[in-house]
Amino acid sequence: MAEPQSRSSRSAGTSAAPAGQAATPGPARPLDDADRRLVAELVADARLSVRTLAERLHISRANAYARLERLQRTGVITGFTARFAPERAGLATTAYVSVNIEQNTWRSVSAELAELPYVESIALLASEFDVLVLVHAPDNATLRTLVLERVQAIPGVIATRTWLAFEEIRGKGPFATA
Repeated sequence: MAEPQSRSSRSAGTSAAPAGQAATPGPARPLDDADRRLVAELVADARLSVRTLAERLHISRANAYARLERLQRTGVITGFTARFAPERAGLATTAYVSVNIEQNTWRSVSAELAELPYVESIALLASEFDVLVLVHAPDNATLRTLVLERVQAIPGVIATRTWLAFEEIRGKGPFATA
């Protein structure tokens, strides 16, 4: 299940590229310290106003606007989301589903996986299996139906294997402040 989008009239951003896609493709460039701090602040609270961002970063509002716009335009920032607790949202079953696929079917298989309910993320791997899917479902029966009837029915899917997660702990992420 995709994370719900959250924006407010005071939100720091007004538009961004579709999730997972850079607005302007081009070579990646390292972020400077101010860019890293700006992203870290938004990761911690995506609802911050540009004024608050500028104050926390000790830069002008114009500089904060310009940095934010550039980070969105270049695809560093792809959107603004709310974090949620799956179990508190009625999604008590968490599982990782590995998927083996036929050669040259990644694009079509991943597109179909992305449309399925309860799928949070999909990763192409260099592993004994090809794809790893993170699922948050209401219960084991729903997970079973999703995997056996929906995922395995996707053209190009050869096999699946499912691991139930008993507990999830999120790390601080790459932009966490000390």
